[in-house]
Amino acid sequence: MYSQRTARFALPMVLATALALPSQAQDLASDAVRYGTETVEGVQLFFREAGTPGAPQIVLLHGFPTSSHMFRNLIPELASDFHVIAPDYPGYGLSAMPAAGEFEYSFENIASLVNQLLERRGFESYAIYLMDYGAPIGFRIAEAHPERVTGLIVQNGNAYEEGLREFWDPIKRFWKSGSEEHGNELRGLLSLGATKWQYQHGTRRPETISPDNWLVDQPLLDRPGNQEIQLAMFYDYRTNVPLYPRWQQYFRDHQPPTLIVWGQNDPIFPSEGAHPYLRDLPDAELHLLDTGHFALEEEGPRIASLMRRFLLSATSQN
Repeated sequence: MYSQRTARFALPMVLATALALPSQAQDLASDAVRYGTETVEGVQLFFREAGTPGAPQIVLLHGFPTSSHMFRNLIPELASDFHVIAPDYPGYGLSAMPAAGEFEYSFENIASLVNQLLERRGFESYAIYLMDYGAPIGFRIAEAHPERVTGLIVQNGNAYEEGLREFWDPIKRFWKSGSEEHGNELRGLLSLGATKWQYQHGTRRPETISPDNWLVDQPLLDRPGNQEIQLAMFYDYRTNVPLYPRWQQYFRDHQPPTLIVWGQNDPIFPSEGAHPYLRDLPDAELHLLDTGHFALEEEGPRIASLMRRFLLSATSQN
């Protein structure tokens, strides 16, 4: 699946060396963020990790078009109480970017690689933060290993058809036809203007959203070949929708403790997708936040506080 030719897409050696965990890492404060890589099935995956092994575990799964960078402020907020990891998917952030023709860019395949990464890093019993693309990746992992999941934190991550509204119409046309024409119509979603819009739209004070976000994400989207990767992911998103009933059955059968923190002004995953969780998870805690898609940018401290209280309570009950 991953040929020798794709080695040229791995992180440059100097960068990989700089990101490797130093031998002195054990001497660092337990809440210091560490940066590392693991090679899984020939693909180099970057991750951020913090906290003390043995503490309650949290897995943070990022959305499109970003990376673990979206959790840069949340991780230190949680590290004193939890053992936290946030991976970058292949083609995103600082993970390797094999060409679309040399690697299967699908939610199923990425979920498999992330699951293997978690096992290697000793994550065996964890809560999952699911945002945007992180939802179909995380729900695949949770359904396959329900015994490992101690809780769900759902932030603008969809598992119900009610959550796929007008924004998705051109993407659904691409799902139906698979044509180059309909795929090319989506390239505008990969532009700097669209990336900036995702971060600022629906926020109360867009001038407070750090430009670092799109100045990190956009150069990665602009790498040669990355648009083809993103189009492959847009097209493969169609495979998530038929799995919604299975994930909903997982909710009903296992009743994982669930905290929903949802940016209610998000046109991509609007709040119509948040409420249906309560049908299957009647004990879930729902907070609709007056912000947009990337809710952590404007509501990060509040989300961190809600998570800490929720997860410490869930841990004490187990």
